[in-house]
Amino acid sequence: MSSSIFPPPGQAAAVPLAAPATAEAPPATALYRPAAPLARRNGVARHDSSGEIYAALDLGTNNCRLLVARANGASFRVIDAFSRIVRLGEGIAASSVLSEAAMLRTLDALKICAGKIAYRGVTRARYVATEACRRAANCDSFLDRVREATGITIETITTAEEARLAVNGCAPLLDPTLPYAIVFDIGGGSTELVWLRLPDEPFGEPRLLGIVSLPFGVVTFTERYGGDGFSAAAYETMVAEAQASMATFAHDHGIAEVVASGGVQMLGSSGTVTTLAGIHLGLPRYNRSMVDGSTLLFEEIRVVSAELAAGDFATRAVHPCIGRERADLVVAGCAILEAICRLWPVGRLRVADRGVREGILFDLLAVR
Repeated sequence: MSSSIFPPPGQAAAVPLAAPATAEAPPATALYRPAAPLARRNGVARHDSSGEIYAALDLGTNNCRLLVARANGASFRVIDAFSRIVRLGEGIAASSVLSEAAMLRTLDALKICAGKIAYRGVTRARYVATEACRRAANCDSFLDRVREATGITIETITTAEEARLAVNGCAPLLDPTLPYAIVFDIGGGSTELVWLRLPDEPFGEPRLLGIVSLPFGVVTFTERYGGDGFSAAAYETMVAEAQASMATFAHDHGIAEVVASGGVQMLGSSGTVTTLAGIHLGLPRYNRSMVDGSTLLFEEIRVVSAELAAGDFATRAVHPCIGRERADLVVAGCAILEAICRLWPVGRLRVADRGVREGILFDLLAVR
C-alpha cells in the first residue's frame, strides 16, 4: 500500500510550529506490537535506522484522531497523539452535507494536528476520512479547505479499507489459539463488522472471510432516537434495528453455527467498548493502559449498559470515563453492542483502544 508524504514544513506555514501541548498525548513509552512481525525479510525483523517519523490521522464522523510514532523494530513507539470529538457528521443523515459549524470545529482540530505533524518532523504518513466524508455531498470542497488551511491532504477511504485498517491495528490483541474472530468497530456514522479466520502457521496473516459496513453508528442513532433522552422502548428499537441489519451478514457466513461450536473470539474497537470497560473497572479517570486489552463478560456489559440507559444526560456527563461530549452518544453505542452480543453469544469481549490509526502505522512500517 502506498503512503503519502507530508509536505515540507514551509508548505504549512500558516500553522504555528510551537511545541504542541502534551495533555492529550500518551506517554512516550507507549509501545505497540503487531500480532506477528509485519516488517520481515527472510524471517528477520528489520529495524529502522533512517530516523523517519510516521503519522496516521483518522477523521471520523465523531472524532478526529492523530498518532505520531517512531519505528521500534517491527512495532512502533508513540511520541505524540491528539484526539478530539468534532462531530463532523452532525446532522448529515438529514441534510447529506457537512454543516459549516461542524467543518469549522473539525478545521480547528486539524490545525492542531498539522502543528504536531510539523513540529515532530513527520516524514511518512497517511491521513484518512471515513463515513461522514463518504456520505457528504460537499466532502470534496471541505477536504480542499482542509488542505489549504493546514497542508494536510486527506483521502476518503472505502468501508472495506476502513475495516481492514481497524483489523490490522487491533490484530495484536487477537488470541492465536482461537481460530475465528468477530471484530467490530462502532463508529459515529457506521458500524463495521469483520469475520476472520486466524492463521494456523506462525507469522501468517489473518484471512478476511467477510466484511460489512452498516449505515448507522452512535451519532446516527442518537439523532434518530435520542431526542431529550432514551426511553426503554427507544433502546429496544435501536437494538432490534441493529440486530436486523446484521442478520444477513451473520446468515451468509454461518457465524452462529461456528459460535455454537466454540473457537470464536470477539474483539471490539470503539469509544463504546472502551467507555464501558473504564466504567466496569471503576476507573477514577480514563486510563488507556488499563482499558486496552482488557476483557468484558457479556453480563458485565449488560449491567453497565442498563445503568447508562436508565440514567439521564447529567448523570452520564459527570462520569469521569464519559464526559459531556459523549454523554448523549454512549447509550446508542450500548444498544448496537447489545445487538452484537445477542446475535453472537460468545460470552466475552476483548477491548481494544486502538484501530485505524494503528493499522495505518503498521502498514507504513511494513513497506520500509
